[in-house]
Amino acid sequence: MKKLLNTLYVTTQGAYLAREGETVVVRHEHENLLRVPIHTLSGIVCFGQVSCSPPLMGMCAENNVALSFLTEHGRFLARVQGPVNGNVLLRREQYRKADCEESTASIARAAVLAKIANCRTVVLRGAREHVDQRAAEALDAGAARLAGILVAVDKAATADEIRGFEGQAAGIYFGVFDHLISVSKDNFFFHERSRRPPLDNVNTLLSFLYTLLVHDIQSALEVVGLDPAVGFLHRDRPGRPGLALDLMEELRPVLADRLTLTLINRRQVQAGDFRKSESGAVLLEDAARKEVLIAWQKRKQEQIQHPFLGENIELGLLPHVQALLFARYIRGDLDGYPAYFWR
Repeated sequence: MKKLLNTLYVTTQGAYLAREGETVVVRHEHENLLRVPIHTLSGIVCFGQVSCSPPLMGMCAENNVALSFLTEHGRFLARVQGPVNGNVLLRREQYRKADCEESTASIARAAVLAKIANCRTVVLRGAREHVDQRAAEALDAGAARLAGILVAVDKAATADEIRGFEGQAAGIYFGVFDHLISVSKDNFFFHERSRRPPLDNVNTLLSFLYTLLVHDIQSALEVVGLDPAVGFLHRDRPGRPGLALDLMEELRPVLADRLTLTLINRRQVQAGDFRKSESGAVLLEDAARKEVLIAWQKRKQEQIQHPFLGENIELGLLPHVQALLFARYIRGDLDGYPAYFWR
């Protein structure tokens, strides 16, 4: 089993990353802040005004360490990628399946079934833990409606039908999401999903964590040799990592949504951790962003038992495991893609 390696998040504005031997050095104002051996890293994520030396970029490419650049507030800008991994036959088969309506529907169905089931698990857990009876009843009703959508998705014949049911399920899930928030309702509320830009504190947390999750999934897909841009549930669009977004659907309730609720309900984030820009976008303050990154790393270290493999793994390995299973399906080693169902 792959070992869960660290992701280095650099948030200090004006920092400079350089290579010294086989080590990443983080410098700021002529002072070395950190030294990290390259073999301990799976990725480096740079926020805002952070620059890197060409030798460091080359070392990252040689060692399959994903190097991504985001704005200071978490919007993806670019990534540095080394040589394409895997073999051309795997990618050619991926493209053939993406052009086949039957294969596209099969993969989209697996992804959407897992996504809805995992969203339903989030809702049911919230209902069990809620002290407000009316909120718990609303959550139970939402879970029942999601169960009905699951039946419909399982019977859907085409990818377009499945996409339609996925949209209905998202409406139900986000329609009860506000009931999952049990504290500080004046500052943490959820009316609807807003992304570009996020317009409230909850959407800001969700968008930030989704960006981190997509980074991990795209890196995992590239490691196993798949093309992150060619998806099945998500149609091709220039610049969009369709397959990474496909796999994110089943994992974001587990990794991102649940962590967002934990941060809020345990008061690990406060109203003062956010600010509104002139454009109306709500942004995380620097100190809060660092705390969220620490919580993200801790969340990834939690142990689960993978239902398909029957092995205990860290949550942070889920993108790598699911990418590997997807590659095995594309190669014909598995009859279907075993999406992740959270228990």
